[in-house]
Amino acid sequence: MRVQFRVLAVSALLVFAGSALAAGQAKKELTPQQQRMSTCNTQATGKKGDERKAFMSSCLKGEQPAAPAKMTQQDKMKACNADPKAKTLKGDERKAFMSSCLKG
Repeated sequence: MRVQFRVLAVSALLVFAGSALAAGQAKKELTPQQQRMSTCNTQATGKKGDERKAFMSSCLKGEQPAAPAKMTQQDKMKACNADPKAKTLKGDERKAFMSSCLKG
C-alpha cells in the first residue's frame, strides 16, 4: 500500500511540475521576427496563392506594399458600363459618356 501511495504521489508531482514548466514557456515573449510574422500574417488576411506569397515576402523584408496595378481596358469597360448614368444614356450621349469615362 505504501509503495502505491509513493508512486501515486511521485506521479502527481511530475504532472504538476510538467504543467508549471509548460506555463512558464507559454509566457515567453515573441522575437522581433516572430512579431513581424504575426503582423504580416494578420495583414495578409484575404490574400491567397501567389498574391499572398508576394505580399508576405515584401512585408517580412519591411518593404512598403506595392501600389495596386493599373486598371486594364476591360476593367475600365466594366466599371463604366456599371455606372447607372451609362444605363440611361443612348446613342451619341452614351458614346460621349463612355469615351470620357474610359479616359479618366
